[in-house]
Amino acid sequence: MDKILEAVVMSSYPNNVKQGLVRRVIEAAKQPMDSEQCWSMLELSTKLYLTGDTKYKREIGKEVLEVYGHYHPEEFEEFFNVRFLLSLLQEGYGPLGKRSHYVLDYIHLGLQFVLESPSANSIFSLLRIEVLRKVCERPSPKQCAKISKLLTQHPQCIPTGKHQVLFCQQLIRCIGQFQCVSEGEEDIMEFLEQVNKVSGLLQRIWRTQTSAILPSLKELFTIISSTEEQEAPSNALASVVQFVPLELMDGVIRNLTNDDSITDVQMMTAIGRMIDWVSWPLGKNIDKWIIALLKGLAAVKKFSILIEVTLSKIEKVFSKLLYPIVREGALSVLQYMLLSFQHSHEAFHLLLPHIPRLVASLKKEDSNSAASSLEQLAELIHCMFFRFSGFPDLYEPVLEAVKALPIPNEDRIKHLLGQNAWTSQKNELACFYPRLASKSETGKIGLINLGNTCYMNSIIQSLFMASDFRHSVLNLTEGNSQPLMTKLQWLFAFLEHSQRPAISPESFLSASWPPWFTPGAQQDCSEYLKYLLDRLHEEEKTGKRIYQKLKESSLMSQAVEHHYLNKTLIEKMFGGKMMTKIRCLKCLNVSSREEAFTDLSLAFPPPDRHVRGSMSVLPVEEIGPQFIEPPENPSQLMGSPWIQRKPPMAGEPAALPMLVETLGFQEPGEPTNPLSSNAVGVDAAKDPLSAFGEQACGPKDSRSVLDLINYFLSPERLTAENKYHCEKCASLQDAEKVAELTEGPHYLILTLLRFSFDPRTMKRKKILDNVSIPVVLKLPILVAPEETEDVCQREKDKAAPESGFVSVVYDLCSVVVHSGISSESGHYYCYSRECTDTIPHGQPRDGTPKLTSDKQLDFEIQWYLFNDTRVSFSSFESVSNVTSFFPKDTAYVLFYRQRPGRQSCPLHEALAEAGRLHGEPSLHKDLMEAISKDNILYLQEQEKEARNRAAYISALPKSPLWWRDFDRDKDDDNSSGGCSPAAGGGGSGSFHGLVF
Repeated sequence: MDKILEAVVMSSYPNNVKQGLVRRVIEAAKQPMDSEQCWSMLELSTKLYLTGDTKYKREIGKEVLEVYGHYHPEEFEEFFNVRFLLSLLQEGYGPLGKRSHYVLDYIHLGLQFVLESPSANSIFSLLRIEVLRKVCERPSPKQCAKISKLLTQHPQCIPTGKHQVLFCQQLIRCIGQFQCVSEGEEDIMEFLEQVNKVSGLLQRIWRTQTSAILPSLKELFTIISSTEEQEAPSNALASVVQFVPLELMDGVIRNLTNDDSITDVQMMTAIGRMIDWVSWPLGKNIDKWIIALLKGLAAVKKFSILIEVTLSKIEKVFSKLLYPIVREGALSVLQYMLLSFQHSHEAFHLLLPHIPRLVASLKKEDSNSAASSLEQLAELIHCMFFRFSGFPDLYEPVLEAVKALPIPNEDRIKHLLGQNAWTSQKNELACFYPRLASKSETGKIGLINLGNTCYMNSIIQSLFMASDFRHSVLNLTEGNSQPLMTKLQWLFAFLEHSQRPAISPESFLSASWPPWFTPGAQQDCSEYLKYLLDRLHEEEKTGKRIYQKLKESSLMSQAVEHHYLNKTLIEKMFGGKMMTKIRCLKCLNVSSREEAFTDLSLAFPPPDRHVRGSMSVLPVEEIGPQFIEPPENPSQLMGSPWIQRKPPMAGEPAALPMLVETLGFQEPGEPTNPLSSNAVGVDAAKDPLSAFGEQACGPKDSRSVLDLINYFLSPERLTAENKYHCEKCASLQDAEKVAELTEGPHYLILTLLRFSFDPRTMKRKKILDNVSIPVVLKLPILVAPEETEDVCQREKDKAAPESGFVSVVYDLCSVVVHSGISSESGHYYCYSRECTDTIPHGQPRDGTPKLTSDKQLDFEIQWYLFNDTRVSFSSFESVSNVTSFFPKDTAYVLFYRQRPGRQSCPLHEALAEAGRLHGEPSLHKDLMEAISKDNILYLQEQEKEARNRAAYISALPKSPLWWRDFDRDKDDDNSSGGCSPAAGGGGSGSFHGLVF
């Protein structure tokens, strides 16, 4: 029968004729026959299957083998023996030079008919050894796929024990050599299918034997980190990583990045090749592993590796966004690479020429994937614009390309930059690196205390958090001939853009130090602030002013424009004006003198003097976190007690001045209370402010900032030794003196005069009274007739202009706290927040208060605590309660920012408009380069410090390495781990601070 079959197959008959004859032979094979005939047919079918030169011949061989395996199992088992299989696997089949490629397929086919035979276990044992030997010979992707198919269907043939781990490792080495030899689509798809079969076998083994995972990963890293191979390993290795459980990621990355045996060159080579894996299609979690390793390297300060890899690979990653099949993973890696590379603009600028073309391509693609990627890419680009401003010529084409895409808000940008910076990555071994400090999670930067310089640090941080002032300083042009302002600009720029957790203000301190201060001694922060602002003002005033002017409103009159353009930056930001009036009580003649101020020094009233409700000029109000519109009608402007006022007639009660008042929250249904029973001149029913709540200054016995302002603005009687010399009377007379604010500063600085000289002890003592601080207050400003007319015109009200007071709303920005009992000792720190306009551009001005978003509520704006090098998140609750918890810690200097409103001056409107249009200012080139160089220097310092600590780490008891489980004997399970208490270390940290 075998002769007949062979003659039919080799004949020249048409295939349909052959098929009919073959069918007869196959049907006859189902009948009983002797052993010799079976062997002859099995030998012929084996020959046809393994050496047939056509697919038809191989199919006939397969059919015959299946029939004999099914109908003649004993003969088939005898034929399909261990010796025969060993010969096939080791020597092959067919003539030399033309060995069959179908041996594995043949074994796979025949194996199904001997699974229940007595020889099955011997065959399985043979195959366990032979498949291991086969993969060690580095077979082609096609042969590896056949092995994987065989072992997936017959897991009894998978090597066991240590041989199983070795098999996995060798299989990974095979994958590392896979190459797709053709660029045809069908060939590529076949190659991908082959790789997936091989990596799928690894996944199957790892699921049942998790102890094989870590040794496999060790082998994988050895392959990709090798610097000896001339040809890079195949990107098909990416298919291996996608099956590693993500729960192992943290441990693997931690041990890998802290392994001293891995050189920088090896690590750089490995991470570079992993980044190339983003081009592997349909891979899962590959981007997660790449990003995790990048973060791990940042945590152990391997910044030189990160810099080199980012600059060499970022363009390649960016190019993969063109291909939808790999776009998602490539975009994730690109986002981290760019957002973490914050010390220099170099990486971002490498991409600038490519961005417009990519954006155009994605828009043309018109798919959900492209639309989503465009939005994420635009967000990323705006983050880079924010971080590396100052290159308008380079950014213009990119800005044009993304102009139609959504723009993220500043909070979102700062969040992304803050959480992805290299210096924000936490190292779990940080307790072993006491000198390696990370940047605060707040994203803010501290100032190093240079020896009792906390008074300066607190003031600098408060000025820095005054965003309008900071933007103006950073916008100063290059070569402005203002040395002190230039040093402040550099200090602010480094506080904004440095990667260091803290910087040294040594150069600025030496330039701004008052000459009468004693080196190394504690000083009064208020005294330093006054001196600093005066120095900056005088420096600009003397003709060296080159600060870039803000665009003034087109509605501004020439006189007003001239008035503001002639102001210095300090006057614009902190300058206010105050009118001091003295009235002779005999002739009622009033003399007045106007003077400028940059802060109001608020004295404490005598203990026996209760000022609330009796002595102030006009309500200074505390407002809750809501939008309060100014009075609708200028007729509500309150008249000055001494302007256009007739002297009281005999028997008439004297008109009492009005109270400095506060507003808090009012419960629903609660009646509106007048601020004081002694307050005269305000109709509570007509006052729109009184509808928002009742007085909220705290207990009656406690002090409030409002009490101190009341006392400051209340009339003072000049009698006895303090009599006033009246020019009209030409003699000393009893008089009354009062202060009135005629121009409210953009930033209002209030100094609480807590330090006084005690003649009994001949020392300065501190008033430790707790003073409640309003988060929002309204300050009475005396409006001149022409300004009143301007208010009327803006309000389109035809009421006749008159002199009077208008309330200006201020938001609390910063609180400088003094801790101690004397001005010559103790410590300063400050609470600050970014105070922005709570009434947005385009807010309806119809008198209807409207909320914009919850985030703009006063109590919800994030507060920060600046304590020298330490910066942390805080809250207004902490600000309010600090003295309650720590009686020696008292508020000393307060910063308030004027809220834009109808009464806002053109300067404030221009500042708000400039902030909306431009956001963070652009720094000039020299300053940006200096910051970039220092950031690189800092990264190098941190990396060097980490390397120097390697000996410290190696001396500690180590936890098992990531592959130790494979090599370790079971007797080692009782070995101790952890570290001794002495290994911890903490300390305040040491910084290689930048010296300005």
